[in-house]
Amino acid sequence: MTTTRLAGVVTPVVTPFKSDLAPDPQRYLRHCQWLLAHGCAGLAVFGTNSEANSMSADERMVLLEQIVQGGVPADKLMPGTGTCALTDTVRLTRHALALGCSGVLMLPPFYYKGVSDEGLYRSFAEVIERVGDKRLRVYLYHIPPVSQVGISLALIERLLARYPGIVAGIKDSSGDWNNTQALLDAFAKSGFDVFAGSEVFLLQTMRAGGVGCITATANVNPEAIDRAYRGWQSADAERMQADISATRSVLHKYPMVAALKATIAHFARDPSWATVRPPLVELTPGQSGALVAELTSRRFDMPGVGA
Repeated sequence: MTTTRLAGVVTPVVTPFKSDLAPDPQRYLRHCQWLLAHGCAGLAVFGTNSEANSMSADERMVLLEQIVQGGVPADKLMPGTGTCALTDTVRLTRHALALGCSGVLMLPPFYYKGVSDEGLYRSFAEVIERVGDKRLRVYLYHIPPVSQVGISLALIERLLARYPGIVAGIKDSSGDWNNTQALLDAFAKSGFDVFAGSEVFLLQTMRAGGVGCITATANVNPEAIDRAYRGWQSADAERMQADISATRSVLHKYPMVAALKATIAHFARDPSWATVRPPLVELTPGQSGALVAELTSRRFDMPGVGA
């Protein structure tokens, strides 16, 4: 694992599947390469919109090895390693560390609800202790709308006190700007990297001391989001922010994973991209048509995708 920290636009890469629902490593590698060539500073593979929790630990590790062997720089990778099983989380995290990834994005164990900060502290601490390597960089993943298990400021403070440098940052996917602001106020000046979980909050996050966003829609709109990130101090910042927020609002009308895949399938002229793993389902033809029509009306495009 490198000491270089990612900043800017990072995307949880959607995972292509074959007709038998096996991961498709060739499409996956091509999409990772396209993202890095079109504005993404890093790739949070095996995030929520990657359908990671519909994949086994072995599938994740094989895919990670395949994209690194295919030429994706390991220091551009922040794989999701948090699972419900302590031993799987340790295994995935060790594997990412061994490959030289820049960090790991770690969900709390999310099956049991209403757990205490003490229990969550023990969980994160146990993983860090078992991995046992000071090169490790853990980015906490706060997504209570999905996980129903949140990461409090008090828990972060305790983890930072025990594991300074190792606990490196957070992705805040609460959807609540007040929470992101509280994280920035409490920790940004101490070198704890705060990423917005959506580009909708990108400009606010940058102005308050954050380092970027880790956002699903960078799978399809990376260049525009990267321009907004790079231009956050420019006179055009508000207009660029409004533009990327408007594009996200189009996709947000539909189930996000299916919408992202339908968009890639259309612009790559590759219908196989629409495949999702159950329990998710693809968009209906009517939904896909409406989505593409609205994106096209915005002059949206994905040049070179799928090539």
